[in-house]
Amino acid sequence: MKFIDYAKILIKSGDGGKGIIAFHREKFVPKGGPDGGNGGRGGDVIFVSDSHLNTLLDFKYRRNYQAENGDAGGNKRMSGKDGEDLTIRVPTGTAIKDSVSNEVIADLDKPEMKVIIARGGKGGRGNIEFATSTNQTPRFAEDGKPGEELEIILELKLIADVGLVGFPNVGKSTLISVISAAKPKIADYPFTTLIPNLGIVKVGDYKSFTVADIPGLIEGASDGKGLGIQFLRHVERTDLLVFLIESTSTDPKKDYKTLLTELTKYNPEMKAKDKIICFSKCDILSPEDRKELEKVKFGDKKNTPILFISSITHESIDKLVFQMWNQLSKNREQK
Repeated sequence: MKFIDYAKILIKSGDGGKGIIAFHREKFVPKGGPDGGNGGRGGDVIFVSDSHLNTLLDFKYRRNYQAENGDAGGNKRMSGKDGEDLTIRVPTGTAIKDSVSNEVIADLDKPEMKVIIARGGKGGRGNIEFATSTNQTPRFAEDGKPGEELEIILELKLIADVGLVGFPNVGKSTLISVISAAKPKIADYPFTTLIPNLGIVKVGDYKSFTVADIPGLIEGASDGKGLGIQFLRHVERTDLLVFLIESTSTDPKKDYKTLLTELTKYNPEMKAKDKIICFSKCDILSPEDRKELEKVKFGDKKNTPILFISSITHESIDKLVFQMWNQLSKNREQK
């Protein structure tokens, strides 16, 4: 199934049905009086989060969604039928934004959350509602209120505990394939991964956490360069960031600073997240090069752990998994 994490759609709740003007008609009952009923309420547009969905693909092929209108009132004081609500199911982790103001209307970050985004119009009152002692035969009724209509943006943000961050071809996809059952497509050229990959990492028999591989991050990603801006939203919900720095980099400190800068420019809260720094592809390092890398200081105030890993030889992979689990456990205890 194709991964789509952004969609723009039009939604409209139902219009309220109109009230009617009617008078009681019965043999031997002169001047029976008004008996026009009220119109029915228009249907709401309701969004529900569904953990079984993982893409916004359906919204690529359909842009317009409308709830049912309420029926008009009837005679004999009969109210019109309410319009059916329209329920739209979206993947858990979907944020709903107003396309004009870009403000978040709702953030469905938990399964089976339900929110009304557009309320149906109120039904109009029939002439029976306007009868008074001084106006016993009102000859007017109300039209129903129109439903709400708006254009909204749907943004899917993966719900993962850990986000893998790094430049293209640094080994994120290989790592996630080693520590989880995820099977991303891997090849030997930049921008191999064109979609985020989500993997479940097991710790022991009954513990697990989720890891997201975020593709396409390069310098300038937060300004729209490369693929990064398309996927940066997927690290917003993570509790822990794992930075992968290629062990053969000529300037690992600059690489780390560039990655952190792009994340912070996109969302300043990223800087406060817990981090682990990993030198990847360490199986190709000479002993001398490794000693030089061990001297590198990244200047983090929180004493960020630094690991040397290899997804090929599995060097320190178990250590990394337990480091991630321990950090996540501490975060959960503090919440």
